[in-house]
Amino acid sequence: MPALLPTGFSGRITWLGVVTSEDRKALVAEARDALDLTYAGIAGSVHGGVTRLSCSRVTAQHPKGTPIRNERQLSILSVEEMGQIAARMGLDTLDPARLGASIVIEGIDDLSHLPPSSRLQAPSGATLVVDMQNRPCILPARSIDTVHPGYGKAFKPAAEGRRGVTAWVQREGRIALGDRLTLHVPDQRVWAHLADARRR
Repeated sequence: MPALLPTGFSGRITWLGVVTSEDRKALVAEARDALDLTYAGIAGSVHGGVTRLSCSRVTAQHPKGTPIRNERQLSILSVEEMGQIAARMGLDTLDPARLGASIVIEGIDDLSHLPPSSRLQAPSGATLVVDMQNRPCILPARSIDTVHPGYGKAFKPAAEGRRGVTAWVQREGRIALGDRLTLHVPDQRVWAHLADARRR
């Protein structure tokens, strides 16, 4: 039996974008019709590269600034969870460009809680490995505030558990608007000691 199981679930790509180094401070992604994914992620992306410098998310494992494998090449969000975030913020919609999204998909419920190491595979064969849930940060809040003054502060609490996932490229290829990404999940049970680990 394969270690990764096709699930029958898929998500349709509704938006694609890239944040360039010039855009990072304002966190505004540039919308694209298609993306060519390489082992370094997306060409020109501030999050591209085979490696990255460790950040505050992994200080329990590495001193800040340590070169590590880049498992955060892409940010994947869902239409459904973006709608929930917007509603909790008191907005009608959220622009994925203001969230620094690489890919927005529709059709996979509870996207932010996909099992780590799940795969999302495009018709071209391009395959993304889900690293883990993406935690909300202050950068989207500042970007949202530029178009919805006063609403940015509501982003972090509204996006908790709904911010999507980060991913890296396992197999190169092209993805485009309208493509369906098929979901494959690891064939294993949840680690029995997870609750104990969280209490420590």
